[in-house]
Order: sequence, then structure tokens, then C-alpha cells
Amino acid sequence: MTSHKRRHVLVTGGAGYIGSVLSKQLLERGYRVTVLDSFQYRQNSLLDCCAHDDFHVVRGDCRDERIMTELLRDADIVIPLAALVGAPLCNQDRVGAFTVNLEAIQMLCKLTSLQQWLLFPVTNSGYGIGQPGIPCTEDSPLRPISLYGETKVKAERTVLDRGNAITLRLATVFGASPRMRMDLLVNDFVWRAVHDRAVVVFEGHCKRNYIHIRDVVQAFLHSIEHFESMKDRPYNVGLDDANLSKLELCREIQRLIPQFVFFEAPIGEDPDKRDYIVSNQRMLSTGFKPEWSLARGVQELSKCYTIVKATGYGNV
Repeated sequence: MTSHKRRHVLVTGGAGYIGSVLSKQLLERGYRVTVLDSFQYRQNSLLDCCAHDDFHVVRGDCRDERIMTELLRDADIVIPLAALVGAPLCNQDRVGAFTVNLEAIQMLCKLTSLQQWLLFPVTNSGYGIGQPGIPCTEDSPLRPISLYGETKVKAERTVLDRGNAITLRLATVFGASPRMRMDLLVNDFVWRAVHDRAVVVFEGHCKRNYIHIRDVVQAFLHSIEHFESMKDRPYNVGLDDANLSKLELCREIQRLIPQFVFFEAPIGEDPDKRDYIVSNQRMLSTGFKPEWSLARGVQELSKCYTIVKATGYGNV
């Protein structure tokens, strides 16, 4: 492994919601960064990275073995963010969900040498429906209830079986990014609070865990810096004080945006039925500390939505 300053990181999907923040942070920390992205959302979120001599960008598909073989030749660290993210998008393109979320990762594990570090984001939605009041740990059974969860759980198994890898089981991410996604739960509810003043909630009792996008990026950087002591294990990455039901989330937003009103629908259902609480103790025990509370993220998003007026910032 080359010295930290010259280490070369390959980020697939590096122009996406998380990648657009991570790529910039890696460059600022002195890493060489190559991004592979299909730019299918016509996003221009990496324009300010182009001024860095250590930044390289390739337009292409993470399923293309020829491109991946070429790019992996010179990579010390690989962060495969390219994915079809979320239950709705995966249901819309089931073939893409399998080929991008699972088969591309299986191929990547075959093409990489064991000297190369692999840091792979997974969803904690793999826990499916947990037991009331009992936090899911990394040892809890994985019972995904969506195609998205299923493909990510299988891909995680492949990555951990390969070895020399860390997987981060991310809570539901929120916060502003140059490649914005408004279809994530907190981002969506705050958009509605700012612009519509109201939201109708389906299955408001369902609980899940949350984490700010900048803390996700810090979790990746922390994992690189502590790779040897952390490797070959999965880590839940979320806020321990943000295991909230949808109705509790709405009340938290209302506290900061008082004109916001919300109603629970007596009928109808949410296609995303996961319901669980999570313990993030394993990650915290490595010295990682999240810096962004839910409240701070809501304030950030309300500024963001003063700038962004149009919709169309989503994956579906």
C-alpha cells in the first residue's frame, strides 16, 4: 500500500448522492481519486472536483468488465457506490437491480487482488422487520423484505467472503448533496414541510434509523484510516438517538418548522414496510462519532430547499 498521501481510490457511482460529497472529501484529504459513473441523471455534481490534478473521471458502466479491469489496475482502495438504490427503483428495474447491485459486485470481487482494500456500503434495511424494542446488531438475522435489500445483503456476503473488506450498513441517509435526492424519507418530509406545509403519513408506527450524509462520508474516511483494526466485519452506521417512527420524525420536523402539519392515513400502505431499531455500538467502539443530529440536518435541508425549487431530484 502506498503512503496515505498518494493512495489511489476508485469510487464507482462517485457522482451520486453520497459519492459527490465523498469524492471531494477524499481529494481534500490528499488521496488520488478516480470516479466511474454513468451520469444517467445528467448530474454535474463533480464540476468543482475537476480543478484537482489528482481527480480523474470516467464515463462508463460498473458492469463493464473491460473498463473495470483497466481502472482496478492502479487502485489501492475501491469504494463501489454504484447501485440502484431503494425499493421503488429496484422494483421498477428488476434486471438492473440484480446486475448492478449484485453481479457487478461479484465481478469486482473476482477482479480485485486481495491487497486492494474494499469498502462497501450496504443498507440496514436488510434487517427487514425487527423485534419491537430489541435493537438489531450486526449479528442479528438478515431478513430483507425488498428486492433492494435482498441484492445488497447477497452482495455484502460476497464482499465479506472475499476478505480484506469493510461493509457499512447505512441507516436511512438524509442531508444536502450536490447530487440531491429528495426521495429519501427525511429529505422528502422536510421538502413537504417547507413547500407544501403538510404530509400524509402511511404506516406511521414503522421505525427506522437515520444518519446524515456527511457522517456517512466520515464513516468511510474513518474506515480507511482504521482499516487494519476494523477489516472483515460489517458495521451499522446510524444515530443511536434517531431510532424513530415516521410520526416521531414528523414531530421532530414540526418542532423546527412549526407551520408543518401531518396526518396519518387510516387506509393505504407504504410499499417500504421495514420496521426495526438499530444499535450502532460496534462502529462507535472504533472511535467514530457522528457530528450531525437530525435537527441540524433539518435546518440544513430547509436552507437547501430555499435554493432548490424544482422537483426531479430523485432516483425514480
